[in-house]
Amino acid sequence: MISANGITLRLGKKALFEDVNIKFTEGNCYGIIGANGAGKSTFLKILSGELEPTYGNIAITPGQRMSVLEQDHFRYNDQVILDVVMQGNARLFEIMKEKDAIYAKADFTDEDGIRAAELETEFAQMNGWEAESDAASLLNGLGIEPDMHYLKLEDIKDADKVKVLLARALFGNPDILLLDEPTNHLDLAAIEWLEDFLIGFDNTVIVVSHDRYFLNKVCTNIVDIDYGKMQLYAGNYDFWYESSQLMIRQMKEANRKKEEKIKELQEFIQRFSANASKSKQATSRKRALEKIQLEDIRPSSRKYPFIDFRPDREIGNEVLTVTDLTKTVNGVKVLDHVSFVLNRTDKVAFVGADELAKTTLFKILMGELEPDEGSYKWGVTTTQAYFPKDFGTEFDSELTITDWLTQYSPIKDMTYVRGFLGRMLFPGEDGVKKVHVLSGGEKVRCLLSRMMISGANVLVFDEPTNHLDMESITALNNGMIKFPGVILFASRDHQIVQTTANRIIEFIGGSIIDKITTYDEYLASDEMAKKRQVYTAMKEDEDLEDFSGEETSYEKSSMN
Repeated sequence: MISANGITLRLGKKALFEDVNIKFTEGNCYGIIGANGAGKSTFLKILSGELEPTYGNIAITPGQRMSVLEQDHFRYNDQVILDVVMQGNARLFEIMKEKDAIYAKADFTDEDGIRAAELETEFAQMNGWEAESDAASLLNGLGIEPDMHYLKLEDIKDADKVKVLLARALFGNPDILLLDEPTNHLDLAAIEWLEDFLIGFDNTVIVVSHDRYFLNKVCTNIVDIDYGKMQLYAGNYDFWYESSQLMIRQMKEANRKKEEKIKELQEFIQRFSANASKSKQATSRKRALEKIQLEDIRPSSRKYPFIDFRPDREIGNEVLTVTDLTKTVNGVKVLDHVSFVLNRTDKVAFVGADELAKTTLFKILMGELEPDEGSYKWGVTTTQAYFPKDFGTEFDSELTITDWLTQYSPIKDMTYVRGFLGRMLFPGEDGVKKVHVLSGGEKVRCLLSRMMISGANVLVFDEPTNHLDMESITALNNGMIKFPGVILFASRDHQIVQTTANRIIEFIGGSIIDKITTYDEYLASDEMAKKRQVYTAMKEDEDLEDFSGEETSYEKSSMN
């Protein structure tokens, strides 16, 4: 068990937390939620001991081991991946290294033998003989293939480094597990594996996440941070939302009844206070009136942007035809004769672990890259708005937010433009901020404003939820659901994919599986699972390149 006792953290004159008392018990998963800046990650740092509170203390059951998901993706760059994972249990790794050093001695002494025996006993008690296989199992589950396990961390992609650090945090069955945004940069398959792992985890988990589906799946309790206070709710994220809304409704109803009572007492007092025969009753009612206290209902610190994509024209029947698109990037064929046709009612989620394939396809469709082979054709009634995954260069400018958005607006009117910015939580004074100093979340909201102001009837999103808080993600999700046009998108947010998409296209080895279905139905489909296994096996076959053109055509048709 880990508990926060009277925790207060002051940053200058501002108190981020005030007198927080909360216990986290074994067998539960606690989701920490709150608006951006509420202090979720800061609270995890206090729990881990990385940050000292102004007042109060953290107590941990003696002998329990805590594991924390580290955020520095480059700290272990020069180390072997499997070792990085096993270092998650520092004591076990120390034993392994000390044993190896003793056995490597040329002059092995009696003292060395005694020490080795002691280490072997402790090693066995900690299930040390299974350490490598356990570490490998975690890596495999997160999508780090066995041929990568003995590479150095610096030799793999940044997205895979995140998975290695997550495996490190999970390794060795820690008693207390602290996870700050563990689903960031994970593909949907890795997130699903992590969900299953945490559901089966018997110890204490405390997690900060903006992924609503993830919180619903794994959490047994929610800790809501609002205005420096922490309120514990039993249940998952949806239960917290319903409970918190119910509590507010009940408080408002109680206040309404109190206000009616106050009015009734005041009227009686005013009417009869000068009446000698009623003076005692009036005095009694005055005392009763003084005892009535209205509940102080503070508005939440959460702010929801208003995201509403409205196309300027209705889309026609011809939307997009993609024919045999092929593209090689850095020697890897990421698109291999990809073909599909979009219909006017399609909202397509592009899924799969190959993020480069999705990004490359979107860049080709938006005219930013040329394919090596193949073609694509947009319908004459279509207009496209694009949210790029890498948008850093979009804001390399001295322009203010208002001027930046005005350049994309069909109506060059400051009031019109500021109306869109206001919906996206940029009040009037924020409009003069320079775009190059904006935070990641603010830049995303600017890009979404640009998409709204464009009036496009086709929206293309490449991981739009990165940098967004939960409130903005919820608003974006609602905007995508309501949008009457066509959407092509890639997202790690399970709930957005499930509630928005009516068609799933999965990239595997450069080619696609294309299915008209919801995401959950797609994942549950035995047929799709078998096709995925067959296709993966075929791509791994060294003789695949010798297949005839007829066999290759069959391979493609079997995926559709």
